[in-house]
Amino acid sequence: MAEFGTEKRVVISPDAPSLAAAVARRFLDRLIKRSEAGKTTHIALTGGAIGTEVLSAAGADPRRTHVDWTRVHFWWGDERFVPRSDPDRNERGARHALLDRIEVPSENVHAMASPDDGISLDDAALSYADELARYADDGQEWPRFYICFLGVGSDGHIASLFPDRGEIQVTDRTVLPVREAPKPPADRLTLTRPVLNSARCVWMVLSGDDKAAALGLALAGASYDSVPAAGAKGVKRTVLFVDEDAAKQVPAELIDRDF
Repeated sequence: MAEFGTEKRVVISPDAPSLAAAVARRFLDRLIKRSEAGKTTHIALTGGAIGTEVLSAAGADPRRTHVDWTRVHFWWGDERFVPRSDPDRNERGARHALLDRIEVPSENVHAMASPDDGISLDDAALSYADELARYADDGQEWPRFYICFLGVGSDGHIASLFPDRGEIQVTDRTVLPVREAPKPPADRLTLTRPVLNSARCVWMVLSGDDKAAALGLALAGASYDSVPAAGAKGVKRTVLFVDEDAAKQVPAELIDRDF
């Protein structure tokens, strides 16, 4: 499974609401252009407060009706292995924020399994790997993601790849079960590093001063083992969308004021 590198750039918004609105606007801009060109687009979603705020902003934007949602497929970078009704579930937040507000075919929403499905955590990982493989592209075992959204934890984790754990180093699988995660819920599912990094664009979205240290370490070239966010890189573009509170340790030369 190949990995790719690209320079990281940082785009700063004044606060969390303006950050969510700015990312949502860029997201819809790209989907509209791809729709007009008749292109199919695969998106990997994230959870967390700011990730869900981005989807809410997109769901409230009238321009969402300009997207041909039949050509858009939604996936998840990770999921909490809890019942579908549980507020901790990333899918639940995404549906309320955006998916229930657009005309996307149900078969285009590729949710990870939950305990409601009568399936074990290990089998849920295998099932999602099989689903990814159904849309395999470019000689890889998963679809070609156009955008992979990633949140970043205060410890530097992305998806459900946490610091100093074995899942970070796995490169021969697409989906992993995660047990005893350091952040509850304990049981999770996650895409692996090669899958996340195969996206054309990796968009990391961070808000709050509790993320400043993790962002600073990620940009300073910390090891992926210790700061997983440091190793998140898209094939063509890697952008960190942050608010001013999260940007306190960002070097001026990395700030992109034109993106």
